[in-house]
Amino acid sequence: MSCEEKFLQQLRERGFRLTPQREMVLHVLHDGEEHATAEDLYARVRVLSSAVDRSTVYRTLELLEKLHLVASFDPGDGQRRYELLTLHRPHHHLHCSGCSNLVTLDAQELQPLLDRLAQAHGFRAQIEHWVIPGLCQECQETVGQTPSAQVA
Repeated sequence: MSCEEKFLQQLRERGFRLTPQREMVLHVLHDGEEHATAEDLYARVRVLSSAVDRSTVYRTLELLEKLHLVASFDPGDGQRRYELLTLHRPHHHLHCSGCSNLVTLDAQELQPLLDRLAQAHGFRAQIEHWVIPGLCQECQETVGQTPSAQVA
C-alpha cells in the first residue's frame, strides 16, 4: 500500500476527507528531503499551489502525526522537523549537538533498554520516535572528549 493509499484509508476510517491541500502536503513529504521543517514543507507546497496557506500545512502535519503517519522532533534549534513514517520502519535518531548530524537507529536497537525498564520497574515505555542528543565521534575528538571521558 502506498503512502497516499494508507493516508486515504486512515482519513476515511476517521471520517476525514483527502482534500487537494492535504494531498499536496503528503506529496511534498513523500518526495522531499527527510527531516524538513513545516516552513520548508510550506514553501514546497506553495510551488505547487499558491492557494494553500501556512495554517493548512500546519494543521495537516498535526493530523498526520495523530494518524501516526508522520513523526516530528526538535533537534535543539527550536524548529520541529517532520518525517513520513510510512517510508521507514519504526526508528529513532541520534542527534549530534555539535555538527547537527542525525543518525537513524532501528527501533530494535533500543529494545534491550525498553525490556530492562519493564523488568526493573514494571514500566512499559511508549516511545514512537526518540531523538537522543549527544556528540558524534568526530565532534568528541574536536572538543577533546572521548566516549570513556564523558560523565553520565
